[in-house]
Amino acid sequence: MTSALGKDLLGLEPLTPDQIRLVLDTAEPFKEISERAIKKVPALRGQTIVNLFFEASTRTRISFEFAEKRLSADTVNVASSGSSVQKGETLVDTARNLEAMRIDMVVIRHGASGAARFLAERIESNVINAGDGTHEHPTQGLLDLLTLRDHFGSLEGLRVCIVGDVLHSRVARSNIWGLRKMGAEVAVCGPKSLLPHAIAEMGVAVFPRVEEAIEWAQALNILRLQLERMQAGYIPSLREYNRVFGVSRERLDRAPRDILILHPGPMNRGVEIDSEVADGPHSVILNQLTNGVAVRMAVLYLLAGGRPELAEAAKGGGER
Repeated sequence: MTSALGKDLLGLEPLTPDQIRLVLDTAEPFKEISERAIKKVPALRGQTIVNLFFEASTRTRISFEFAEKRLSADTVNVASSGSSVQKGETLVDTARNLEAMRIDMVVIRHGASGAARFLAERIESNVINAGDGTHEHPTQGLLDLLTLRDHFGSLEGLRVCIVGDVLHSRVARSNIWGLRKMGAEVAVCGPKSLLPHAIAEMGVAVFPRVEEAIEWAQALNILRLQLERMQAGYIPSLREYNRVFGVSRERLDRAPRDILILHPGPMNRGVEIDSEVADGPHSVILNQLTNGVAVRMAVLYLLAGGRPELAEAAKGGGER
């Protein structure tokens, strides 16, 4: 049975606004499960899901595990370290070997852009992209959209600025695609060396100064510097980056309105964001983590063929 999202979730660029809205709406009834004393429903009982992580991850990997287990799926975790990948086995061979054991879904994180699509085209199991290179991170984009919608009620016309290392950020790309499809206005802000050359072609405004971004935005999604993907020369120093582009309490105090603060993590406090901002009254960073589990439950449920109109019943143990 083909799901409402298709076979796979590889990015937000190919999704329609209705499909994005479907995931957000389906996530709503799943939020309540995480607040229960017994955080489990049988919606995916009998399904086997493999988490295939070729890059380090804390929040995304654990969030997917929670989502899978709260839906009663059987989960298997595979990391490149300690697997046959270290012996030269290819990505496709790894997945096909797992598929021969009759799995249902693969959640993949990989350092190469396009790895999730490459895999999805070669195996029958559903594939969920948990971040591929600098391409996309669709579930992070969806949970950011849900967090914004929770606070503002609607994404239509909302002004969101993505601040920081946009060049290396798959989160930025998923947010741009998702927000624009839902009618939001999107801008980016950062050093010219950390903005893609053709970023304006994605339909976003570009602010060269963080003060201008703060003046314009209703919400800031602040990105860390991905030093592991950089060679020397992108910025003079971390101290200088914080001085020019760091989001501080002092800068926000000069804003014409209260600004919602998001961050996909991990945070580098004192670099892209000050602790007073990260822990301040307008930060929804912990809300993002909570919503991440619900969004991933919704994606798993929908890809498994779950009927959106039965999501409320599914959380109580009803049929899919």
